[in-house]
Amino acid sequence: MKVVIYTRVSTEKESQSSSLERQEKELLNYCQNKNYQVVDIISEKVSGFDEDREGLIKALGYIKNGQANYILVQDETRIGRGSAKIAILHQVNKWGGQVLSMENDGPLDITEMEGMVLEILALVEEYQRRLTNTKIKRGVKKAIEEGYDPSQNLKNRHYGGRDKIEVPIEEIVRLKSLNLSFKDIAATLRGFGYNVSKATVHRRYQEYMEKQ
Repeated sequence: MKVVIYTRVSTEKESQSSSLERQEKELLNYCQNKNYQVVDIISEKVSGFDEDREGLIKALGYIKNGQANYILVQDETRIGRGSAKIAILHQVNKWGGQVLSMENDGPLDITEMEGMVLEILALVEEYQRRLTNTKIKRGVKKAIEEGYDPSQNLKNRHYGGRDKIEVPIEEIVRLKSLNLSFKDIAATLRGFGYNVSKATVHRRYQEYMEKQ
């Protein structure tokens, strides 16, 4: 098990600094007893109601990138409070990770209400994913109906399968007129064989509009 140790206190007081050291020592001993592999140790002095924590974002990054499976805290108050706690747990769950509590000797305890909120957030996100896929399919279908031939994009490929970063600006403008987001447009173009990102699509669209 690969874990990121996360410790937190709310203030800069000297007494709180000793609390960070105590948390770290206890969690390291806990990992040693459990034979957990510690990927990193992250400590912060910030309110638990604050979602925008540099250290926490770093910890979440380990989960998102698959470099760690768990975030380990001393108790549930360390990961966050109020809506911040829900937002953090949602992101961890979304990326296939889990928050462990030494106090619970396992997964972090959540209330029935918190569990319901997390379920609702997961349902909303799944609905948004399906909606995005529907919009992409609509864009592809509309483009083909208007005469676009995806096979023509083969000329934009090098031998060996590598893609040139070439973008059909006319198609970007047309898809944008259908109220697709830049993210949806990029996904649609990738379906046509163009190796483009959301940022590239947005930049090319802005360049085009500035010239008009």
